[in-house]
Amino acid sequence: MFSHEEIQSLNALEMAVYNYVTKNREKVIHMKIRELAAQAHVSTTTVLHMCKKFGCDGYTEFKLQLKQELLQNRKDIDDLDIPALHNFLDRLSSPVLQNQVDQAVQILRGAGHILFIGVGTSSILAQYGARYLCNVGYFATFIDDPFTPVNSCMTAQTRFDTVSVMALSVSGETQQVIDMSRQLKEQGCTLISLTNSASCTLAQISDLNINYYMADLRIDGYFQLTCQAPVICLLEMIGRRLYQARPDETTR
Repeated sequence: MFSHEEIQSLNALEMAVYNYVTKNREKVIHMKIRELAAQAHVSTTTVLHMCKKFGCDGYTEFKLQLKQELLQNRKDIDDLDIPALHNFLDRLSSPVLQNQVDQAVQILRGAGHILFIGVGTSSILAQYGARYLCNVGYFATFIDDPFTPVNSCMTAQTRFDTVSVMALSVSGETQQVIDMSRQLKEQGCTLISLTNSASCTLAQISDLNINYYMADLRIDGYFQLTCQAPVICLLEMIGRRLYQARPDETTR
């Protein structure tokens, strides 16, 4: 409900109201405007100005939006979606998904450097993926900071056209991941993405996209709780097939 830009627009008195509201949301939805003004030690005019900066016509609309947000945040979090997970596992053996995994293996086995990227929860999975491929004998690293200069992640001998990028993002719309992916692709890297949907921006700009379609689940519309078991399955399947595809040690 409260965007960063809106909060930055508040003056000191309006910020006092905002601070009280964020700490007492349950109370505020039942308070009159004079009661809120008294608790925040400001005038009712200040309260109204704050409401307008948050896009509300008045205090009544502000309370209504606050109540709706509270109700939304209280909704029950479903248990792990076992049927959806079963559905993914069934698809995992389908010719289409098997072919996509084989394509990824073919691309990665010829790479001199495999670079994983992701932010948030996906950054942890990127780290796991890089370590897993290192375990099976491939040179893999990860970037979990979207502001890392890309060139600093490469050795002096590495050419970008020998780098394959594995971009992980549930939504496929995380701007930092998209920007990093575009930058690396423009440098000549091959881009493979793992996303929850095939219609997202990251999937569209990738040379190869593998998607898993689990129910999107977030808290407060932001914190990601979408099941990531399919990503682990895909990373491990790719890693094991890469191990099987390794040249004999005597020819390496």
